Amino acid sequence: MAGIFKRVEKKYLLNDMQKQALIKRIAGRIEEDVYSRYSISNIYFDTKDNKLIRESLDKPVYKEKLRLRSYGTPEDEDMVFLEMKKKWKAVVYKRRIELPYRVAVDYIEKGIYPEEYDCQILREIDYMIKYHGLRPDTYLAYDRIAYVVSDDKNIRFTIDERIRSRKSELMLSAGDQGELLMEEGMSLLEIKAPGALPVWFVQILSDLKIYSTSFSKYGRVYLEGLRENIKQKEDNICLHHIYLIRQASLQQAEHLSAL
Repeated sequence: MAGIFKRVEKKYLLNDMQKQALIKRIAGRIEEDVYSRYSISNIYFDTKDNKLIRESLDKPVYKEKLRLRSYGTPEDEDMVFLEMKKKWKAVVYKRRIELPYRVAVDYIEKGIYPEEYDCQILREIDYMIKYHGLRPDTYLAYDRIAYVVSDDKNIRFTIDERIRSRKSELMLSAGDQGELLMEEGMSLLEIKAPGALPVWFVQILSDLKIYSTSFSKYGRVYLEGLRENIKQKEDNICLHHIYLIRQASLQQAEHLSAL
């Protein structure tokens, strides 16, 4: 089964007090979605030199990403989603294909094209993988609570908590453990709507001093990795300097003892 989505997405970082205050203020206007509480697991794809996320962080007019998504930890026969997500200005276009996890793994790891699920979207995804040379790069998971606006169920609110990631065991079946991306108590609110947000919601956000952000989960993992690499290089440089100083001191001591 394939799917196509077009919508505007807004993101907001919330501390625990803001989250509780927001839910209290909008409680009479929203209701929990049909599937309201669940965990999401993703494998994000990128090039060897992380071209997709580097370009995305530069905030271009157009950007794209590819991920394999499951709800919970999948078994071989569970259905998962291979998603191609593109953003043009403020509008998000998502195209995805649903297929069994074992079929997705064979396609990704062994290059076995799933002919039985062939369709236009899968061919576009296949072209994207081959054109960019994409391969699994990062695992990301989070626990989500989903709401819809009571009088307009096309508008969805989701709150993602315990956002976590890992750079090893890049398989959805390996469990949802990982390092937390944000400090305890922080969460990510996302608003997904076919058009402009309701005026009443915008006013509530303003009252609570909650402002939109360009926060990217995958982008945060990439930037944290860069910072860690820089720190390791600085530590190595410091150790090298210490070694040189120590060697110079030893040489000086040997020189003095020879006098």
